[in-house]
Amino acid sequence: MTDLRSEPEQRTTPTPLATRVVDHGAIAHNVRTLLDRAQRPVMAVVKADAFGHGAVEVAATALAAGATWLGVATVDEALSLRGAGFDAPIFAWLIDPWSELEAAISLRISLSCPNLDTLDAIAAASARAGVAALVHLELDTGMARGGAAAGEWVALCAAAREAELRGALVVDGVWSHLALASDPAPQSVASALAEFAAGAEVARLAALRPAELHIANSAGALAHPETRMTMVRAGAALYGIETVTGARYGLRPAMRVTSRVIQLRQIPAGTGVGYHHSFVTASDTALALIPVGYGDGVPRALSHGGRVVIGGRSFAIRGLVSMDQLVAEVDGDVRLGDEVVLIGGAPGEPSAAEWASLASTIPHEVLTGFGTRVALRHSRA
Repeated sequence: MTDLRSEPEQRTTPTPLATRVVDHGAIAHNVRTLLDRAQRPVMAVVKADAFGHGAVEVAATALAAGATWLGVATVDEALSLRGAGFDAPIFAWLIDPWSELEAAISLRISLSCPNLDTLDAIAAASARAGVAALVHLELDTGMARGGAAAGEWVALCAAAREAELRGALVVDGVWSHLALASDPAPQSVASALAEFAAGAEVARLAALRPAELHIANSAGALAHPETRMTMVRAGAALYGIETVTGARYGLRPAMRVTSRVIQLRQIPAGTGVGYHHSFVTASDTALALIPVGYGDGVPRALSHGGRVVIGGRSFAIRGLVSMDQLVAEVDGDVRLGDEVVLIGGAPGEPSAAEWASLASTIPHEVLTGFGTRVALRHSRA
């Protein structure tokens, strides 16, 4: 028997079964669009591996295009960016007393502080690090999610000022998040802005002097001038997601997802396709097997109404999307190895928004949902 392990290596580099290609020209365009629209500094939000686009690569492009801050959810994400050599200001907002606070403080990462327990933990970590922490106090203005409620805010500001006087920290920012900014009507953000203004006044009366006041997300930056404060935080818009209902701002989708046809079959009428035979062919037809499925981030909801584009033409997905594969009904012009566009940016190609509509979700979830079997590539042409 031949020992295959002893055979000379003659294979070329394998081609991934599916690929995400990130258009860095689109990322740069979207940063410039935000800067032009908001007329404020932009914090480029690169949490969750930049919405699945690659945090390190996107951060570099966003900063080169004019963004001045980087925003992440976790301390680990922030530390990874510092480890990659980024010296721009970084803001991390999912902070608790069990985070790697000392390392973050030593590396001048700005930390969100939503409550007294976290403030105490940051101050203690600052003492160990021998460096005053940079802190942005977080006020809840209507999300009922992170941040201090109005009744806790006075105590938090007072305690933060005491910690400043001890040299434990510097309150460099006050911030919040908008729950309803996707509605373009001014009244959708009015309540949050009133609460934020009241909170900023409490901070001022406590003798805090934050350099940054920020509440605008992508929708706020684009549609609500009154929310822009000293800077805006852009996540979804950076990747080409239009977040304002009924409005388009010329953002360019940054991710293209492709696969290829790996099997073709001729199937007679009356054939059930996939699990449970949820689709049965009405006539003799051709089926193409495409090697991606819900294990790779293709929503199972695409089983009903989903499509792919091959050779510039649209073909329906047939049967239930499986974990590793899906089937499309095609015609005789489709060939083995043909590129299959799952998500694209050209007219007529499926989009993340189209997938999201079929799956009753949002494009954000689609873009962050691709698995490790879908290779990530970057285009800077």
